[in-house]
Order: sequence, then structure tokens, then C-alpha cells
Amino acid sequence: MQDDKSYSPARACPLAAVPGWDLEADVVVVGFGAAGACAAIEAREVGADVVVLEVAGVGGGSASLSGGEVYVGGNGGTDVQREHGFSDATEDFQRYLMMAGGPAADAERVAIYADNGVAHFNWLREQGVPFKGTYLPGKWIEPPTDDTLLWSGNEKSWPYLEQARPAPRGHTVQFVGWGGGQVLMETLCSRAEELGAQVRYDSRALALVVDERQRVVGVVTREAGTPRFVRARRGVVLCAGGFISNTAMVERFAPAALDCELQVSAGNDDGAGIRMGMSVGAATLNMQEFFATLPFFPPASLVKGIFINERGQRFVNEDCYHGRVAHHVLRQPNGRAWLLVDNEIFGRPVIQEDIQIAAVGESWEEVEQELGLPAGALVHTVEEFNRLAAQGQDPYFHKTAEWLRSLTEPPFAALSYCKGDFQGHAFTLGGLAARPSGEVLDAEAQPIAGLYAAGRTACGLPRWGEGYSSGLSLGDSTFFGRLAGRSAAADD
Repeated sequence: MQDDKSYSPARACPLAAVPGWDLEADVVVVGFGAAGACAAIEAREVGADVVVLEVAGVGGGSASLSGGEVYVGGNGGTDVQREHGFSDATEDFQRYLMMAGGPAADAERVAIYADNGVAHFNWLREQGVPFKGTYLPGKWIEPPTDDTLLWSGNEKSWPYLEQARPAPRGHTVQFVGWGGGQVLMETLCSRAEELGAQVRYDSRALALVVDERQRVVGVVTREAGTPRFVRARRGVVLCAGGFISNTAMVERFAPAALDCELQVSAGNDDGAGIRMGMSVGAATLNMQEFFATLPFFPPASLVKGIFINERGQRFVNEDCYHGRVAHHVLRQPNGRAWLLVDNEIFGRPVIQEDIQIAAVGESWEEVEQELGLPAGALVHTVEEFNRLAAQGQDPYFHKTAEWLRSLTEPPFAALSYCKGDFQGHAFTLGGLAARPSGEVLDAEAQPIAGLYAAGRTACGLPRWGEGYSSGLSLGDSTFFGRLAGRSAAADD
């Protein structure tokens, strides 16, 4: 028998090289995060034998580190939305998701999700996921309370609010403080095991197995340092996460993400699932795209400040989603940007309270000089912003009235969002091309027999960093993981 160093996610193992099957199941799921758990649940619900291969010693994946927000709406709204006075037409939800998906938005995937968002939310509750049902107004990265409903994206900011009627769609698992994803994943993983899914922990998938017709028929995995061969009678579902933990892949596909120092990952988003798909001819989509965020708010008062670059110019409406702000900051000339605030709104971001205060002055001229910007550039920008804000206007960037106010109370300050001065967070959004039902596609958009994918291993709903909303990954992973599991179980 070959040792496990002979196997690689980048090379499929031919069936003829398999000495014998150590384990068999109808459906083999690679990864036990949000997508994998839901794929296992659905496959078991229709009677398929399921084996899950999980590289870690526990389930949950990167989803267990999330805020536990699921982005759902449409069909008039979930019962939580309606209870708090928010209606949410499917057309508005669908239009928003298309905008959020950016230039490469998948209209078919969006339509299916928009039509079924409310039913999916109800399904999560049926699995035992707890939602308190209360509403938390305001602007939050994650709710510090155990409330359910919050504004978690660009719904109330330009240009989204002009094309889709706004509604809060972030539905957060009941958990006090940040990190509700652990409750979500404990519930879903437990549910999958209760239904009879056999979970193999500390099992690292090494390669796909293909027969002479190039159908995927199994997986080579490593357990206790030894290669094991797992047959999939109907299909393999890749739910192994993205590739933010693989520096070589990030450098190759999404180098701009390297400007963010911190990975949003449990540590195993090494791209193995994506590489396994590529090894059998799968196409990839949007590999250059990534989510990014920065320590901007809370406190929410900082949203009333204005971002400028080294030319002294604004470049974004500061009331939009923090991830959208981050992408605009990251691409400023020479990586230099600052947030201008006055005494009334000054605060240090809770996420990074030691953020550098690059300049302080009793006038904006002093701040401009201390930053070393071209004479008059910053002053002109602030004066024009103040004049228009006093009239309730922001014709350049359309900041909404809720966050629009003049910066006139000294002392004034500039918080540094220059490259290296703040801790950005990132994860990847690109992945395998797949149908909404999970079938992985080749370069000719034809399905690869026996192979399915969901979650960040596939390119799903969240595929444009600037349009991301909190909860979109969990919504996408749990919903389309379900569809992939169901499809694999029905494969003959």
C-alpha cells in the first residue's frame, strides 16, 4: 500500500490503484461545517447512508467562529420580520441579492434562495436551532445581545436602498455576546449524528477516486497516519471550506487579501476541496474575490466620520456595510486612508482600541499639515462636506440623513487606516462552479458525474466582497448544502 504522501488533492486517484474499500456509504461528505452538516442531514432524511470526513477533532468548521447570523427574507418576511413591522417582498430580496452578488451574480441561484428563504429559516428551527425572535435596532457587526433580527448589510445605504426596499434580514442564533455560530453548529452537527450520519473525525481527505469513465466514486482519506479508501456509491459532496488558510493559493488567486492580517477561519480552509474538484476537471469561479472587514465601528458614532485618502478626497459612503468600506479602503493609492472625526463623535473602535491616531488639531488645517497632505486638499473636502451636510445633502456619496452631520466641534482627529495600521480580516469567496442543486461543473458547464459541492468550496451567493452582508455565507452554506446532500442521495 502507498503511504499518504503519494496522494494529493491536486491529483485524482484512479480506481485501479485502490487496494480495497475500507468503508462504504451512499454519500460521502467532505467537511463537517455548515454546508457539510446540512448535506448530511438532508441525505439521511431521504434514507441514504452517509459518511462525513472531518479533518478536525470536532465539527463546526469556520462557521462555529461566526456570529451565527443567517441572511433570509422574502415571501413577505419571516415571522420575526413581520412581528416587528417589516415586510419583505421576494422581489426586493431577490433584487438586493443580485446587487450583492456583483457583476457575476448567479440569477438562478438567487431566485431559488429568495423563493425559499423563509422556508429555510423555518427548517433551521425545526432542526433545533434557537432564535429568540426579538429585534435589535441600530448598526452592529454582531449583536452583543441574544436578539434575533438586525440590519446586517447594505440594505439602508446607497445604491441598494434605491433599487430594493430595505428590510433587516440578519437572523441571529440566540446567544449572548459575539460568537453565536458555535450554537448553530453544535445544533446542526448533533442533528446530523442523531439521524445516523457516521462522522469520521481527525480524517483528512487526500484525493478523489475516479473510475475509468472519470466518475467520482470515492475519497482517499488519512486516519491515524494511514490512508483509508472510502467508497461513495452515489456521490461525494465537497464542503471543505475556502482557501484563506493556504497562502500559496491566496497569493495566486486573491493577492489583495494578503493586506488583511487575520484569517476568518478555523484553520483548515486550505483549499483542499477546491483542488480536489479541479483535479477532476472542475471549473472555478471568482477566485479573486474575498470578504474583508476592518475595525471601524462600534461605536456607531464613528460612522458619522468621513474617510479620506492621501489626496484628501472622500471615496465611500461611510454608512454602508463595514465590508464594503473595507474594500474601498484597501484599494486607496499607496494603501493610505484615514477616518476624520471631531470631538462629538470621537471614539476608538471596540475591535481595535489601540488604533493609531495619526493627527490631532484644533483646526482641520492642523490635521491636514500633520498628515502631510497637499495644502488645502483635506480642508476643502471637509468644508464642502460640512456645508452640504448642514443642508442634509451628500450628492457625491449619498450618505443617508441618519449618519450625516457636519464635523465642526474641535479638537479634530484622524484615525489611521493606512496599510499596516489596522487589523483587517478576510476569507475567500471563489470556488468550484456548481449548479444550485450542487452538481459540480466542468469547463463546458457540464456536470462531473458523482461530484457535488456547497459552502465556500463552491462559488455560491456571496461572490463579491463589496456586496457582502453578514449572514450571507451561513444562509448560502446551510441552504445549498441541503440541496447538494439531497441531490447526491438521489444520484444513481
